[in-house]
Parts: sequence; structure tokens; C-alpha cells
Amino acid sequence: MSSLAQAPNPHLPVRPEWLARHSESALEPQQAIIDAHHHLWDRPHNRYLQDDLLADIGAGHRVLATVFVECGAMYRTAGSAALACLGETEFVHQIAEASASAAHNECRIAAGIVGHADLLLGAEVGAVLDAHLQAAPGRFKGIRNSSVYHPDPRARASLANPPPGLLQDAQFRRGFACLAPRGLSFDAWMYHTQLEELIDLARAFPDTTLVLNHVGGPLGIGPYAGQRAAVFGEWRQSMQLLAACDNVMVKLGGMGMRMFGFDFAQREAPPHSQALAQAWGPHLLECIAAFGPGRCMFESNFPVDKGTCSYGVLWNAFKRVAAALSADERHALFFGTAARVYKIDVPAAPAMR
Repeated sequence: MSSLAQAPNPHLPVRPEWLARHSESALEPQQAIIDAHHHLWDRPHNRYLQDDLLADIGAGHRVLATVFVECGAMYRTAGSAALACLGETEFVHQIAEASASAAHNECRIAAGIVGHADLLLGAEVGAVLDAHLQAAPGRFKGIRNSSVYHPDPRARASLANPPPGLLQDAQFRRGFACLAPRGLSFDAWMYHTQLEELIDLARAFPDTTLVLNHVGGPLGIGPYAGQRAAVFGEWRQSMQLLAACDNVMVKLGGMGMRMFGFDFAQREAPPHSQALAQAWGPHLLECIAAFGPGRCMFESNFPVDKGTCSYGVLWNAFKRVAAALSADERHALFFGTAARVYKIDVPAAPAMR
């Protein structure tokens, strides 16, 4: 069952000419990075494949590996509906194989793959998970079932269209129980108003690793526009409760999306990394303080966040936010946590000192 809504794209458009108005040299270019979250797709008038990602990585940051996260791309068009999602894993695995064999390419694209499987299948989803593992041996790391839902359509900012209360569904949880025995993690994508559901799920399945996407989705649009301080307080309280669950990790990024309510994409020129670091820093640093660097990882969320800034500027912003931390802490945030959580084996990359 696909979770993608047949609705207009809620993401900010990517405007290359606008982005070209500002560029920056990479700060700390030897800092090893695993980009913990990006997408690949080939859609009408909307293409983002390995060459596009490599062009962005060419901005000068030392990205040694990436983690692909499901986005409903390249599904099978024939056969079992439950297995249609395998088309995406097969498609990305081919890209990963080509990347790994390219002698001139330091970066291993899609060294980790987070695919989709419909956990509402209950225990029957085990066969789908096994098929994913066979389709991308050594690379398939987990799944994402987006639960991002809000009853007010003005607050919705995702292509996903799941039912409310997905994480509480008994059949969903029967499917969820199939992950840990296979060594698979679960990427969670939701708004801040739903974090209590994730807290309950994490407590119910302490042996399953959960990776919260996009700093927990604090909303800044619709009824939450102009309410950033109030939303921050509510979000912060939920995140501190979630941090007590040792099996929960957090991805630091995604804040270039429209749903966060920042206006950078409406400005005449694209933002400098200083401006992004100042705007995003409170949320990113709060996550690091609550969860610790060993449970946080930076993500590009490209090409979605490319509607706000370029790849080079994005990683400069992250480096500015983390500048006051120790070398070991920065290494965890940019590389080590993602390598451990997604079991990515790349050549040793020592912490910068």
C-alpha cells in the first residue's frame, strides 16, 4: 500500500539560478561526513539521481557515504502490491553498486538503504522485509513508514498521506515486531504534535532502533505560523521525554522544508550559512543536548531542502552550529553515529582535532 498522496507537491521548488547567486567554500573540508538522509528519484520534470547528488557533493565537503531514504520512487508496476516497494530498493541498490565500483569516487552513494514496507500487513510483512534484504544484501538497513499526519490541512506539508494514529495500530505493531529480529531499524517521520505516539512505540519496543527524522517536525505553518516560541516549548518537552528512550536516535536536518515556516526561499538571494545556523541552531543544539552526539546525526534531506539552500551552504551551516563542540563530538554528529546506527563500513576517518 503506497503512502504517497495524489496531491500537489508541498515542497519548495528547486531554482538553480537563484541558488547560484550565493556560494561558499567548504568549512573544515577534511571533516568526514556520512549524509544520513537523502532521496533519489526520476519523476516528470523532477529528476534527482546519482549524478545530481555527486554534483552537489562536489561543493567541497568530504562526504564519504550516504544513506538513501524511501520516497516512493521506481515502484514495481506489476505483481504483488505488497512487493511493489521492492522496485525502489532494487533501483537504489544498482546505483550503490555502481558507486562502490567507481575508483574515482570517494563517496559511496547509498551505502545504507532505508526502504518502505507496509507494516499494516502485520506479521506477513516479514516476507517483504526478507525480500528487501535479498534485493540489497549488506545495504538494506531498515524501513520508513511515514506517520506524518495533522487534522488541519493547513499544517500538512508532506507527500505522505497516512491515517491518523498509525503507530498505535495493533496490526501495525505486529508488523513492527518483525524488524528487530532481522536487525532492521525504523525511520520515523511525523510532526511535533505526534511525538507522544513515538514515545509510546519506543517504550513498547526497546530492542528496536528508531531514528526520528527532521528533528521531530516542529511545525511553523498554518495554525502554527508566528508561534515559534510556543511550538519550541511544546516540542522541547516532548523531545526530552523521547530522549529517555535509549533506542531513539535523531536526524539533524530537514529544516529547509516549507513546514518549518522559515522564509529564506522567499528572499531575493539564497541564505548564507551564518543565517541558517542562527535560525536552525536552537533546534539542532537542543537535540544534541537532550540526546547527546552519540545519538544524533546530520542529514541533508536533499533534494527536498535544496529549495532553501545549496548543499555546500547547508553543511557549512551545520559545521557552524557544531563549532563549539569537541572534535570527538563533531565526529559523532557528522560521521560516527550514522556509521554505527546504519552499520556502514567505510574506511576509517579520524576525528578532526
